[in-house]
Amino acid sequence: MVPMTDLPPELRPFVLPVAEQAEVRTERVGEVDLYRPAGSARRGAILFVPGDPGPAGPGVPPHEWPVYQGYATAVAERGLVGAVAAHELVHGLDRLAAASDDVEGAVGVLRSDPQVDPNRIALWFFSGAGLLAGEWLDSRPEWLRCVLLSYPLLAAPPGVGELVSAAEVIGKPKDLPVLLTRVGREREELARPVAEFVSAGGTALDIIDVPKGQHGFDMLDHTDESRAAVTKALDWAIAHLGEDPTGTLPAAGTSTSTLPPTTSTTSTTSRPATTARPATAPARPATTSRTTAATTTAATTTAATASAAAASVPTTSVPAAASPAGFSFSDAAVPPATLAFDGATLTTPAVPVELPVPATDTPATRVVGRERAAYAAHDLEAFLALYSPTAQLQFADGSLLKGRRSLREYYRPRFEAGRCKTELLQRLTVGDWVVDQVVLHDTDQSPAPAITLYRVADGLIAEVRILA
Repeated sequence: MVPMTDLPPELRPFVLPVAEQAEVRTERVGEVDLYRPAGSARRGAILFVPGDPGPAGPGVPPHEWPVYQGYATAVAERGLVGAVAAHELVHGLDRLAAASDDVEGAVGVLRSDPQVDPNRIALWFFSGAGLLAGEWLDSRPEWLRCVLLSYPLLAAPPGVGELVSAAEVIGKPKDLPVLLTRVGREREELARPVAEFVSAGGTALDIIDVPKGQHGFDMLDHTDESRAAVTKALDWAIAHLGEDPTGTLPAAGTSTSTLPPTTSTTSTTSRPATTARPATAPARPATTSRTTAATTTAATTTAATASAAAASVPTTSVPAAASPAGFSFSDAAVPPATLAFDGATLTTPAVPVELPVPATDTPATRVVGRERAAYAAHDLEAFLALYSPTAQLQFADGSLLKGRRSLREYYRPRFEAGRCKTELLQRLTVGDWVVDQVVLHDTDQSPAPAITLYRVADGLIAEVRILA
């Protein structure tokens, strides 16, 4: 066995023992590693956002480091879903905007998972990923129960465009529990912004101090102080997700109750753990264009209506090698139109045509169904989270939107105005595409017939074409 001190820092084990035989299932969904407890009931979840080392990149990507695997496993052992996100900061701080989109995509994957309660999510940022926390502290969507920061980088170095400064938004009046784990042996360039953050936070901030800890103490300092600090932070997060932190403990010999007293202390506030927060539509937008299949009146119905929307839509499944030219949609209210798509033709007749419509339920149609439900619920956050960070949306006039940020800018006014209504008439699948015949009720020319084509990859919408 290689001595721990001979291992590269990033490959050293997590400071808390994790039972090897624990009933924890792991699964990769897109760029997110999910750690699941036993059972199928919906439960709260914590997304861990690793700090990344910079331009050179590690031999092992950060989301596969033992420390983050340990955190996520510890959460699953306690009965919640743990998740670790991969993001672009591994390639350097100049990838900050792309990394921000990656985290939004990971949130979308996590919230749409059938084992996760989409209204009980915690985000936990480490080291350099602290630069990504400001946007969430600013937007504060209702489903976000708490934010945790461990030895964070909170100020971008000179020459790096910052997103949203955490220090500027930590004192916002809307309640959002925030926990900072602060180490006593921090580097000066990191410690100074953290001090400013603490000064600005006031009573909005809880703190765990680790006086003898260094940056990365949770994998470098295998001490009682480190174990107690990590255990306390885990318990804090789980309590704010409405769970009992002691309800499911690690295997024998790893119980947190055996840890001796430590100088690490929680300070600044004594605010009780948050209980149920209303699941209203958040102010922050979230992932690109989705036409709606159902009418919902509150964001709380998004998760419930998604499955129903996907299941209730008639679907015609066409083999990938077949041409869609022979298939037609039917609805007497929609005038005929001939639309080209990848060399084939889709025709909408002016008179009803009776077609056999087998009920096909596929992963792609479920994703599109959730997108439509989020659109109908005017939940921009949930809507955008179902799109890939690099998604493309092409309109009938040839104009193109690229990336989730462009989609947000385009759709935000429509969501804020409550203009999110699209009637789904028919659906078929062609290879990797989901093809919907719709009537748009959200444009100046409404009602307007259109064909919307979605390409779904790795559980997210990668491309949309709107033909009219």
